Order: sequence, then C-alpha cells, then structure tokens
Amino acid sequence: MFGKLRGIIGRLFTPLAKALLRLGLTPDAVTIIGTIGTVAAAFGLVATGYLAAGAWVIAFFVFFDSLDGTMARVSGTASEWGSFLDSVMDRFADGALFIALTIYLVGHGDAWGVWAALACLVLGGIVPYARAKAESLGCTASGGLAERSDRLVITLVATAFVGMGLLPLVVLEVVLWILAGLSLFTAFQRITGVRRQLRERATRAAAGTEPGEAPA
Repeated sequence: MFGKLRGIIGRLFTPLAKALLRLGLTPDAVTIIGTIGTVAAAFGLVATGYLAAGAWVIAFFVFFDSLDGTMARVSGTASEWGSFLDSVMDRFADGALFIALTIYLVGHGDAWGVWAALACLVLGGIVPYARAKAESLGCTASGGLAERSDRLVITLVATAFVGMGLLPLVVLEVVLWILAGLSLFTAFQRITGVRRQLRERATRAAAGTEPGEAPA
C-alpha cells in the first residue's frame, strides 16, 4: 500500500537527495547511516520504554534511508550492489525494532505481546526471503497484502500513540498480532505466486515453447 507511494516520494524529495550528494554523501553511506540510527533508536529508546521518542526517531531514519534510491537515480550510480546492501540493512533495522519491542513487552509482563512481536520478527524475515529466493529461481514475488513499508508505518504509529499515552498497551499487542497475520498472508501470497510461475514454466518446457513463442 505505502510502497506504491515510493515513486511519488522520490520525486518530491529529489532536491533533498541532490543536496545530500553535494555534501559528499553517497547512497551507500545514507543506507548505512539510516540503519545505524534505526538500530540505536530501537535499543536505546524503544527497548528502554521511550516508545514515542523511539518511534519518531526511527521514522526519521527510515525516511532518511529511503533517500538512497533517489540519490542513486539522480547520480546515475544505481547498481545491484546498492540494492543488495539496502535489502540487508533493512533486515538489520526491522530486526532491531521488533527485538526492542519484545524487550519492552517482556519488561511489562505482556506475554501475548511478546509472542506477537516475535511472530512479527520471524515472519518479517520470511516475506523478503521469499522474494529473494523467487528471484534466484527466475521468478517474481514482490508486492502482497503487507509490504515492509506498510508494516513499518503501522508499527511505528501504534508504538508512538501508546508511548504518548493516547492508546493503552493492549492496542500495541493487538496491532502486532494483526501485523503477524498480514505478514503470514503475504508470505503465502508470494509462495503461491511462485508455485504458479514454476508450474507455468514447467508446462511451457513440456510443450517445447518459451514465453512469447507459439507452439511449432
């Protein structure tokens, strides 16, 4: 959902991307800075109970990290390495956030919340892995009901509202369970999509045709 806005956001913040490039920052540097900031905020603020502050700081660094793609496009340095680095750093950032929430919920004796956060941690890793493995097989497995940007926005909003006292802690627990369910559904969407593509490929191979070709 929110991922579809990436192109619009990229165009809106192209001037900022150009400014960062003029300062001598590279897309890789922005990726790494954003990840370090997110991890530090997760463990330094969210895990220690400063939910609202942590959520806002992480939101800033997630936004900052999102500029790397725009910077690569503007500077003409987009590469497979940059895509790989960005994907790996995203796993560090996501893992830190959900581990931090787990630590916080353990401290508050919220067992159901702990299980929900752990479910989000595990399933949040399976979803991108399904895409990576699919692409290694020559298939596509992007999209789905809840992409990374969707999960992050929902998690950070719920965390910030609970931290500000606008919502009770149980709301964060419920949100995490919903996100775990959405992540599971997204994983199955990608699994079934890849299965369909592989079956179609096998059918074409058996018929002796390739995509776009007509049977002899």
